[in-house]
Formats: sequence, C-alpha cells, structure tokens
Amino acid sequence: MRKQNLNFLDTAEVYGRGESERIIGQLRQKSKEEQDFADRLVIATKFLPIPWPPTRLLVGKGIPDACRDSLKRLGVEQVDLYQIHGPVHVFNSIDAVAGGLARCVELGLTKAVGVSNYSRDEMIQMDEALKKRGLRLASNQVEFSLLRTLPSVGAAATGGVSLLEECKKRGVVMMAYSPLGMGRLSGKYSAENPPPSGRRFSNYPMTQLSPLLEVLHRVAAAHGVKCSAVALKWVIQKGAIPLGGVKSAAQVEENARAAGEEWMLTEAEMAELEEHAILGKTNMMWQHG
Repeated sequence: MRKQNLNFLDTAEVYGRGESERIIGQLRQKSKEEQDFADRLVIATKFLPIPWPPTRLLVGKGIPDACRDSLKRLGVEQVDLYQIHGPVHVFNSIDAVAGGLARCVELGLTKAVGVSNYSRDEMIQMDEALKKRGLRLASNQVEFSLLRTLPSVGAAATGGVSLLEECKKRGVVMMAYSPLGMGRLSGKYSAENPPPSGRRFSNYPMTQLSPLLEVLHRVAAAHGVKCSAVALKWVIQKGAIPLGGVKSAAQVEENARAAGEEWMLTEAEMAELEEHAILGKTNMMWQHG
C-alpha cells in the first residue's frame, strides 16, 4: 500500500469508555520505530458533558481533569484539539464551558479547542465566549453528508446563513462525522443488500436511497473511483473536512482518493447528487448542528 498523508485521529473519552484512547496510545508506542509518523499524528479527543461524577459539573476543574485523563490514556502530554462532545448545557452555561476549555489551553493540555454537534447560534456563543478569553473556536464537528445536508442549508430563523457559511465566516473548521452515512454511501450496500442494523446515523430505508446511489455509482465510474471517494469529495468541495472511518488498508486507499487533486466533481455532478440527497434533521438533546 502507498503511504498516505492521512494522520488525523479523532477519538473521545466515551468511545469504549476510554479504550479508543488507550488503543491509540498503544499504537503510538509501537510506531516509535517510525518516529516521524508518530510525530506527525494530529490527535483530537472530546469531553463528554454529563453531570456524573459531580466533579464534572465544576467545569473550571472538571474539564481540565478530564483532559488530563485523556492525555494519560493517549500517552501524550498535549493533544492538538480538545472538543466538547455535545451541546449539553443543563447545569453549565456555554460561557462556563468556554472557561473550562480556556483553562485547558492555559495549562498546555491542548493546542486548540472545538465543539461537536453545536448549532450555528450555539457555536457563535462559544466563539464569542472564547474570544473574551483571548482564544478562538477552532472547529465544530457535526454529521454532514449527502444523507444529511442540513448544516449547509440556511434557515429563515438565521437569515438564510447556514452553519457551514458561519463556520467559513469565522474561520471555524467544520468537520463532518459519518460522511458515508455509516457505510450507506460506500457502494457496498443496496436495497437488496442493506447494512447491518444498529447504525443509527442516517438510518433511512435503502429503498429510499436508491436514486442517490444510482447517481453515486455513475459519477464514481466516470471518475474511475469508488462511491466512497465521491461521497467524501462532495463533503470536501462543500468546504468541510470528512472524518471517514476505515477498517482496512483498502478502505484507506479508497478514502485517500477523495483528497487527491487530480480529479474534482463538476458543478453538474454536485447538483445532481444534491438533487437526490437528504436534508436530515436535528434532535433536542444532542444533535443541534
């Protein structure tokens, strides 16, 4: 397999109750023989804003303590990006959480801070709260794909300004999780061969996705790439960074084709894909953005 310049790792303390972070830490140790690769890794993790144990409510202390725990599992002294996993502000305001994030930067625990699943207005509040502390919000990670185009669509309530447009305006990087709709846009599945149950994001009947998948296959064939590369390229050309999961070297190769500059989707192809795309939705508890 060709070496790919794919060195961004996104994890969270809640993934496997810290096991994901521990695995990354172990892999970093094993790669010490390839120290250059280990040094080039860009690691991001997330704080889960839940009120248990109660010390997590003390954001000035709780967030830095949680960050230290993540660093210990990862085997590093500092992460590149520390994020709030979701917009849960029942017990703490956005301003208070911003204070906890700022403290992590002051202590040298992280280089930058971000959020996940925040709406446009919540993201603005967080950026403004960080600005008062001499910082800026680096990123907002939301579900964004051809099966959830909502972040790129402006609502009347926001004057037609979408979350994606606001990110670009403020210099906030929008990162797209589940950019392949949990495998539904990979080309592997169809109405006759649906994915296994339990994949909750973009959980639509495959029969509903057939028109989009037909276009995806046709566009992929025209460019000599896999469907997954087309779906990821769409996200990239919209102005977001797709966080595509991989389980094999072959999938790394496929996903890397999306980042290549030797091919691009035409305006007509982008428009046709979007014609059959799905807007998606939010939920009150977690997924606001």
